[in-house]
Amino acid sequence: MDFIEILKAIIIGIVEGITEWLPISSTGHMILVDEFVRMRISDAFKEMFLVVIQLGAILAVVCLYFNKLNPFSLKKTALQRCQTWQMWLKVVIACLPAAVIGLLFDDMLNDLFYNSWVVSITLIVYGVAFIIVENLKRKAVTSHINELSYKTAFYIGIFQLLSLIPGTSRSGSTILGAVILGVAHSVAAEFSFFLSIPVMVGASGLKIVKYFLDGNTFSSQETVLLIVGMFVAFIVSVLVIKMLMSYIKRHDFKVFGWYRIVLGIIVLAYFGIVASL
Repeated sequence: MDFIEILKAIIIGIVEGITEWLPISSTGHMILVDEFVRMRISDAFKEMFLVVIQLGAILAVVCLYFNKLNPFSLKKTALQRCQTWQMWLKVVIACLPAAVIGLLFDDMLNDLFYNSWVVSITLIVYGVAFIIVENLKRKAVTSHINELSYKTAFYIGIFQLLSLIPGTSRSGSTILGAVILGVAHSVAAEFSFFLSIPVMVGASGLKIVKYFLDGNTFSSQETVLLIVGMFVAFIVSVLVIKMLMSYIKRHDFKVFGWYRIVLGIIVLAYFGIVASL
């Protein structure tokens, strides 16, 4: 086993664990990382690897919010268990739009939009959108996840459709949409975390199935790289989620808007220079 390849998997796991939960586009960062941290693996495995390591990030949400997510908890009252089932139904409702459109047009959308130019533009556009929305200072009308209506959950799911275009950010689109709809920042972030569970599990499962249906297998080195990437993504995700929830209790999302704009300009400039060489 090449230590350098393990180190690369660690770096990618760190980037995944940070960018998956912050509204700053994991795709934009992965494009840059892939330019400088090129793993010696097949294209098929890399495509699958970059999606499946998200399972490590998902496990962090499950561990941190296990009691809130568990409708069978004996520590909960009958009302609390009912509210947990209702929350899961809202998650399912919010996932439906992206699930339907994603399954039908995923390959086409990637072929059309998965490039540095589109990612740069979406990073900048939604960075500006975050700043504008936060400057409007709209008062939150939904301050607890149990107050989130089914209609609002569906509308958040409509906003999640935007994330099908690379560079938008799944967490960015759902959080931005929720804030526009009058959802408190902390509730918007939590609901975005919960939405990620079926979305990422489904996406990862689909990638694994396609990988094996295409006749591919895992070598022992590839298995180790995948496990390392998932484990690092899990550890980093736990820390990032805790830090984000602590941060938004006192601050808004404008800093992420500015960060997106700067990153978008960097991506645009870098690939513009590369294209001209």
